[in-house]
Amino acid sequence: MKQLKRKRENYWNCLNGRTSTLVLIVILCLIILVIYAAGMLIPQEAIATDFIHAKQSPSWQHPFGTDNLGRDILMRTLKGMSVSVTVGIVASCISAVIGILIGIAAAVGSRFLDGVINWMIDLMMGIPHTIFIILISFALGRGLKGLFVGIAATHWTSLARLIREEVMQLRSQHYIAVSRRLGKSNSWILMHHLLPHLAPQFLVGLILMFPHAILHEASISFLGYGLPPEQPAVGIILAESMTYISSGIWWMAVFPGGFLVLMVWLIDRLGERLRRVIDPFSAQE
Repeated sequence: MKQLKRKRENYWNCLNGRTSTLVLIVILCLIILVIYAAGMLIPQEAIATDFIHAKQSPSWQHPFGTDNLGRDILMRTLKGMSVSVTVGIVASCISAVIGILIGIAAAVGSRFLDGVINWMIDLMMGIPHTIFIILISFALGRGLKGLFVGIAATHWTSLARLIREEVMQLRSQHYIAVSRRLGKSNSWILMHHLLPHLAPQFLVGLILMFPHAILHEASISFLGYGLPPEQPAVGIILAESMTYISSGIWWMAVFPGGFLVLMVWLIDRLGERLRRVIDPFSAQE
């Protein structure tokens, strides 16, 4: 009787842990979607130049204050975050697809191909991402195109190495050997055995890649090699604030920078919680 009661308590504790994690995932997704939708729905007139209200400190009318041209910093930050999220989503998806394809190719290909891919991964990881993205963005004329290509071309290495290790372990499993003896082709094994097992790693890797892409977009735009100055972006807002922060206009840097850190933290926590739900070793905690 005591053992049965203990099993029930363990079951309900596990269920409560999963439920709280899923609720937190839903809340984080809603917050991110609200921020993204708010930025997309803001009209261009809301961030228009207004010299009469230039350099105003935070108030009820302008919670983040205004910049040197009288533009509302909250509206510009929300608009810029929507651009950053768009860049992060597109670049992360492309980079994640590249990572899983290269990882599978390294694991199932020949030893020569595996060596070449590992050498390429080591080479890519040896170059700082920021420098590599700057070079690619500058070569492509900067703007959104340069950011997309630069971020997508530099963030796939860690996921590719993880996918390679997973596939190498899966190839030694008994059910893979049984499928081969039953005459199943490599494409059938890939579709029915490998990809379903790799889907959780791909999803978690994609989400954890997302905040890195946003930070790199902001940093490259801050340095002047990303989005053009007329584009509302958090990196550009922070770059503009450096001229005026020494004169006491602190809100131009503090609020957009804090908002960027909050957004990245929310996405990172979302990926961590999702990993705990998907991972069989931590799903029962």
